Amino acid sequence: MQKDISPASIRKYEPQVLRLTISRRDAYYAAKRMMDFVCALSLLILFSPLMLLVALTIFFYSPGPIFFTQERVGARRIKRGRHAHWKRVNFKVIKFRTMKVNSDTSIHQNYIKALIENDHACMEAIQGQDTKVRKLVNDPRIIRPGVLLRKLSIDELPQLMNVLRGDMSLIGPRPAIPYEVDMYKPWHLRRLEAQPGITGLQQVTARCTTDFDEQVNLDIQYIENQSLWLDIKIALKTPLAVISARGAY
Repeated sequence: MQKDISPASIRKYEPQVLRLTISRRDAYYAAKRMMDFVCALSLLILFSPLMLLVALTIFFYSPGPIFFTQERVGARRIKRGRHAHWKRVNFKVIKFRTMKVNSDTSIHQNYIKALIENDHACMEAIQGQDTKVRKLVNDPRIIRPGVLLRKLSIDELPQLMNVLRGDMSLIGPRPAIPYEVDMYKPWHLRRLEAQPGITGLQQVTARCTTDFDEQVNLDIQYIENQSLWLDIKIALKTPLAVISARGAY
């Protein structure tokens, strides 16, 4: 016969479940950090000849800084005792420069506002054409080599240094620009409950071919199902997503 479970027994059991859950999460984040560091260092060494070639191309085509740094919004996991939460933090992301020096950001801010509000008419007006790609294309600020660097995501290789520093992970939601976060609806902020990544579920699933709300939903889906196995699957799918260049601009 099944024994009755008293409320006191349930209360006694719940902390044990909580400790077990947090312990598993701690183990996951520790393993994820180790994987991030080893893989990022290995990839930096592997791609160093390509990165040198890209740096020389940018320097000779468009004199000015080789790298472009920009403030982005990330998150850091803070643990106090048995409890853990995500704290919003800003950091400087590193990319290869693909735009003219001192480019005006207003066109991008206006497009992001239209994207978040799902204002198709405004997006088309800014784009100058009807396109299903949910990213600013034909951007006049981009230098000629930058078109290919962006399409193949080569401009993001320096972000491996952000991974080494612990600002980012290899896998996670893309880090947003502060003015983008200021436009978020309250539920969009859930995508900040994870360390930002170079690639993620949204990048290998839809990239820039879905509306902003669906992009955020994919980030939240990743956050709610994080595991090393999911991270590995996303990492393995990333090269194909990059080579296919579907939705990339």
